[in-house]
Formats: sequence, structure tokens, C-alpha cells
Amino acid sequence: MNDRQNYGWKEMTMGVCYYPEHWDKKLWADDLERMQDAGITVIRIAEFAWNKVEPAEGHFEFGFFDEFLDLCEQKKMKVIFGTPTATPPAWLTEKYPEVLNATKEGILYRHGGRRHYNYNSPVYRKLSARIVEKEAEHYGKHPAIVGWQIDNELNCEASEFYSEADSAAFRVFLKEKYGTLDGLNEAWGTVFWNQTYTDWKEVYVPRNVAGDGINPHQYLDYFRFLSESTVKFCGMQAEIIRKYRKPEDFITTNGLFRNVDNHRMEKECLDVYMYDSYPNFAFGLDRDPLTADDLNDRKWTKNLNEVRSVCPHFGIMEQQAGANGWVTKMEGPAPAPGQLTLWAMQSVAQGADFVSFFRWRTCTVGTEMYWHGILDYDNRDNRKLAEVKDFYRKLKSIDAVCGAENVAAFALVKDYDNVWDSEADAWHRRVAERSEKEIFAASELYHTPYNIVYLQKDSELSDLSKYPVLLYPHPTLVSRERSVLLKSYVEEGGTLVIGCRSGYKDMNGRCIMMPQPGLLQEITGSDVREFTFTGLAQEAVWASCGEEKIEMPVFNDILEPHDGSKAIAVYGNGYYAGKAAITEKRFKRGKAIHFGSTFSRKNLKWLFEYLGIKEPFAELIEAPETLEVVMRKKGDTCYLFVLNFQAEEVSFTLKREMRLLYTGDTKARKQSLSGYGTAVYEVLLP
Repeated sequence: MNDRQNYGWKEMTMGVCYYPEHWDKKLWADDLERMQDAGITVIRIAEFAWNKVEPAEGHFEFGFFDEFLDLCEQKKMKVIFGTPTATPPAWLTEKYPEVLNATKEGILYRHGGRRHYNYNSPVYRKLSARIVEKEAEHYGKHPAIVGWQIDNELNCEASEFYSEADSAAFRVFLKEKYGTLDGLNEAWGTVFWNQTYTDWKEVYVPRNVAGDGINPHQYLDYFRFLSESTVKFCGMQAEIIRKYRKPEDFITTNGLFRNVDNHRMEKECLDVYMYDSYPNFAFGLDRDPLTADDLNDRKWTKNLNEVRSVCPHFGIMEQQAGANGWVTKMEGPAPAPGQLTLWAMQSVAQGADFVSFFRWRTCTVGTEMYWHGILDYDNRDNRKLAEVKDFYRKLKSIDAVCGAENVAAFALVKDYDNVWDSEADAWHRRVAERSEKEIFAASELYHTPYNIVYLQKDSELSDLSKYPVLLYPHPTLVSRERSVLLKSYVEEGGTLVIGCRSGYKDMNGRCIMMPQPGLLQEITGSDVREFTFTGLAQEAVWASCGEEKIEMPVFNDILEPHDGSKAIAVYGNGYYAGKAAITEKRFKRGKAIHFGSTFSRKNLKWLFEYLGIKEPFAELIEAPETLEVVMRKKGDTCYLFVLNFQAEEVSFTLKREMRLLYTGDTKARKQSLSGYGTAVYEVLLP
């Protein structure tokens, strides 16, 4: 198990989400028995059931879940117990409206949905702490419980907070960071447009302003504040649970939502991290086919890559089991035969050792009565249940994969400061979103997988040096500490690639009066003399490297090599034709490349080949672009996942004998996968 997590599964495990409060008690025993017959050994419960334990303020009743947990113990079903803070009860929000989140206009959200509270209300924190303490104290030693989920999908539905409590907490956050108003005014550049503050009471979370003229430095700190608030709320609950849980029980949450440092939250609050995977969103009826991403449900691998960067051996708390939708939005088709297995195996391929389907049976009431589970309203056995049983058979056939590491050809480098800066800065967002989407597409199409590495306060050279290539697309904000770390990486033999729009801001988001790429220039040896967007109405810009023509879309840095760097490609057209487009600086052992554009699947094909990292599994498999190829490795044993996201059969070639783990048969040469088919091979080393 990686040292970034405190809990890992010892075998591949399958679960499901279940809500005993939604069903007649007469169904409970039969449900648990049918689950076990399908291979389900763990259920998640209670994350929306505050009223079941505290039906009135200060009045606690534990009998409902006592009865259900005792039944689970009897039936040998293990339980992940969820804290109920995602949905405060009506008595709470009616008596204490200050707990409610608000829109940017200051209008309060009201009872009837979920996640309508704010993390910074003293009242809500007090009452949340109390319900978590009561539940943990009472249920913490129950033998059926194996884990605790904190809240549900932190920052889902609402990832921005504008209540009065948030403004009050924001001021405390800023005082701790800057000390004085003079420090705040300097950091935010409030001299611009006469925004200068003379009293802390004048400082609020962002509000509506004329012309959408935001202060980007305020927003950058606001996003940092949102993350701080979320992590503290999660940490408060984790600290309480640790007092009462059994030592072997894990603490988790299910997430990957905006405006939260998930890496810090995992390290400080959790034992293991979970994700909710719904690839069927790619086929929603509200999806515009003219603007939709051509990778469809394959792009959920991009999200799973992010999850793996937080927690290498993660779990899936909610895995797509049926059509998803609310009564207000998200109409979507049912998964076709094979897709349920495909999407679950997609999660496993990317590092999941625990897969829990959402949900056991489709709810018959409420907003999510179109969010379909394994069983439908009629409660009869169906093809989805049959597929879950077949998936379990396949999952147990690959038990040896549990705990195996994902193999990556390179690392995509990110950091939260730049992620949050791109939220407020449209120039930054355009290049960052385009490049990240295309890096993923190139990785998929050319079977060149990557890991994601976030630069954090405690990042070390060893976090980077395991990768021969780092691709850090557009690090607009760069600190001295990060530039020193990256230089050490290159000096130790690594290859660093940066894109356009790099290094021109300080950590407050202020543009610096230095030649670009700022603090990175010592590494790249490049000098940005001019820069420009490339408009759609203009001729497409390209660069030449020998006979190669390289696409240079969206934005161009017009470069000049110096300090030992050289141009390896020059612009081929436009008013800067002949100027350097891509530069390279070699060190004794490593090198740095400044790629003066955004990245695309076309130019990445050239870059991957130039760097010698394209298709690292080419000696094992020859596969068309339509197949996803992933490898997990444990010791000297490699496990090759081949996933077909097409409805049609697809052929590929195994270049070495491999054992198909589903059947135990040895396979080689020409193979095929049926529509939505999957295969997992153990590579037989010569």
C-alpha cells in the first residue's frame, strides 16, 4: 500500500448503496440475502438519515439503525456508515436559518434539496459535531461496521458559499494570512479601480459587481478559503469518529468536486478516498452532439486518473448501475448490456480495489426516482442483476490485481493554485482546459497512460523522479520553491515540458515584471518576446521540425533561445514565421522543453515520439485507438486491461502469450472483444 493512504483492501471487494429507511422492513432480510447471492459483501447506509437518529432537536433515537445493523451482523453483511450532514433536517433549518448557504445575490437556499448548508455557520458546525458524536459513540463498536463515510459528496451541488457566516470566516482567513489590511490591499492590488479597504468589515466573499469586473486576486484567495472551509469541516467529523471507531475501521468520503484540495483532505482527514463514477453522463439527452467530446464515456478515465493522484488504491462508493437522472434534469439512457461491467472494470483498471454500485433498488419517491439502481421498481431479477453477478465472477478472478500499481509513461503535473487561478482567469482557463482535455485524449488514443502529480507544500524530488517525463502544461503561477524542485528534477535526469503562458504570475496571481517564463526561465533557457491568441478566423498556425509540421493551436509564445537552449522547431507561418516555437535546453543528465502553444492530440503524437514515450506497451499488444489499454503491476507481474467502449466487436493482437484471468486460458496473437467487452491478462514473462 502506498504511504499516501492508511487503508487498503486485501482482496477485490464488491458493494452496493442501500437505504433501509426507504423500504418496508419486510424487505430487508430478502434484500441482504439477494445481495450476498450476487457477491455483494459491503453496503453503504445512513448518509441522508439525520431525522432517523435526531427527529427533534436534542432528542436521539438509535433503535432504527440498531435493528438494521443487528440484521446485517446476522446475515454477515458489512456496513459503511455515513454521517448525515449533507441533508440537515427541517427543524434545524427552520429554527436556524443562518446555517443556510446563499446565492451570490444573497438569497438563501431553502429546505427540500441537499447540501443547502454552509460549512462556516457556528450553529451548523456545533449541531453537525453533535450528531456525528452521538452516532459514532453509539454505533462505533458495532461488529457489522467496517468503515465511516463523512457527509456525502463534499462540494457537490454547491461549491461556492456566500452566506454571512462565510464572509465572517473569510475575514478571519485573510487576517491570518496577511496580518494587516495593508498586506491584503497589496496582495490584491486594490489600488486598481479604487478597491482599497480601510476596515475589515468592508471585506466580503465575492459579490455581484457591475460588468463582471472581478478582482482575480480576491477570487484566488476565495477559492483557497473554500478549500480550507471544506477540509476543516471534514476534519472535524473525522476527529470525532476516530475517538469511537474500532481501530480496523476506515474513514472515507466520496468526492472529487470543485474548490477543495482533495490531496490535503485525504492526508489530514481520511484513511482512504472514494469516488462516484457515472460514465453514462456522456450520453445524456441534454448533451449537444455537435460540441460533445468524441471520447464519450472513456473520458471518465480522466476523472479516475485524478482520483488515483489523491489515493493510489481507491474505492468507488457509487458505480453506475442504471440510467441516471433527476425529475428536474439529467435524462439518460439505460446502460446497454455489457456497459455496467465495462464501466466498473474501467474503475478497477485505474486503481479501484473496491467497487460499490449505486444503488440496490431504484427509489420509488423523491427527486432521484429516475436514478436507477440494479433492481427496478418491480423488485424482480433482471439483466442488470445478472450482469452484476457476472462482474463479481470476473472481479474475483483478478484478485491478484488488488493493490497493484498503475504503470505510467509520464506524469501530468498540476497544483491547486493554478487550478483555482484558472477558475477566475478566462485567459488561463482557455489554454488549461484545452490542453488537459487533449493530453487525456492523446494518452487514450496512443495508449500512453499517465499519472497525475500535484505539487504541494510537502512535495519531494522522489515524487517526481520516478517519471522520465513531466508535462506541466501551463503553470501560470510559479513559486521559488517549485522552480527549485523542478530544476533539481531536470538536473537529476528528468525531462520537463512546459507549454505557453507559463511563469508570468506570482502566487497572488499578480503579473510579474520579468521575462517569461519567469522563475522557470533558468530551467528552460527560453525568452518569450511576444505572445498572442490564434483566432479562429486566422490561418491555423503550425511549426516545422525538419520535415515534421506541428500544430500550434489557441495561443502562441514567440520564443527566443538563450542561456544554452536551442530552437528545435520554428513557426512556419504568420507574422512570426521563422521564430522559435519550441525550445530545448539540455543539462548534463536531463532537459527542459518549452512548447510555445497549447497541446493537442496531433502535436502530442509528435511530442510523445520525440520523447520516446509513445505506446509503452507496444511490445505486448497492438491495439486500435478505439480500445483503452491500461497496465497495473505488482512486483514482477503485470496485468494488462483491454476495454472496448464501442458497441461493435474490435480486434487486437497480443504479441506475447498471456493468461486471460477471467478463464485461466492462455492467449496469443489475434484476439477480439465483443461490443463493450473487457479482458484482463496476466503477462507471462519469458
